[in-house]
Amino acid sequence: MIETYTRAHFDQAADFIRQRTRHRPVVGLVLGSGLGGLADSVEEADIIPTTDMPHWPRSTVHGHAGQLVIGKVEGQAVLVQQGRAHFYEGHSMAAVTLPVRVMRALGIQTLVVTNAAGGINQHFRAGDLMLITDHLNFIGMAGFSPLRGPNDESLGPRFPDMKDAYDPGLRAAALRTAEEAGFKLQQGVYVCLAGPSFETPADLRFLKLIGVDAVGMSTVPEVTVARHGGMKVLGISTISNIVNLGGDKETTHDEVMETGRLVAPRLTALLRGVLRNLPKG
Repeated sequence: MIETYTRAHFDQAADFIRQRTRHRPVVGLVLGSGLGGLADSVEEADIIPTTDMPHWPRSTVHGHAGQLVIGKVEGQAVLVQQGRAHFYEGHSMAAVTLPVRVMRALGIQTLVVTNAAGGINQHFRAGDLMLITDHLNFIGMAGFSPLRGPNDESLGPRFPDMKDAYDPGLRAAALRTAEEAGFKLQQGVYVCLAGPSFETPADLRFLKLIGVDAVGMSTVPEVTVARHGGMKVLGISTISNIVNLGGDKETTHDEVMETGRLVAPRLTALLRGVLRNLPKG
């Protein structure tokens, strides 16, 4: 049986949020592993633990705080999702992407997604930021699409186009911001695998062969639902480590967390610059 949520579920969660914040956010930000410190830059913040919220999926992963931080950044009203739920935790795709549906029900039109990813492109270095230009949806190709099941036309079309999944205008703004700040913003294709095991050397050689630049375990389902709902999306990967195609080095979640902590100031500066240049809502 397919687990589904309806507009009524999204509206109930959105109403819960509205009753607990004075802000009306127009930009949503989803923070990946080790990147939750970005929420500290939100001004006039209202904090809502997601454990209190109806229908909201619970994250069990270290580095995902499980709260919403709603306030102002660079004059923009933002909702920061500090911690996300993952498919590998046992959640359905409908549950994993419910937060994006709720953001859309709140009137949010722009979504910024971040993640920690392994760098496959050998020109990358640990600590780089990668602007996601496109993605490969391996989980969706295997049949686990968040759009599987009955389609509510009021939420989006049955067959949404994914040609510009990552908005060209937002990508251009991110590149300008990085140039002005004096650091290089890598660009590339992100692939989402189910996890939770890290990839084998054979997996990684295959991904490199088909043109993947970075690999992770999130983001793509959320982007799919955001585009279904007509939202504009900006995606940024923190390259937490360079993957080992030869298989002689172990990858750990602690390494991912530490890199996220070190790169957070640069990622914060990048996102602030993008928000600063968005039209004020």
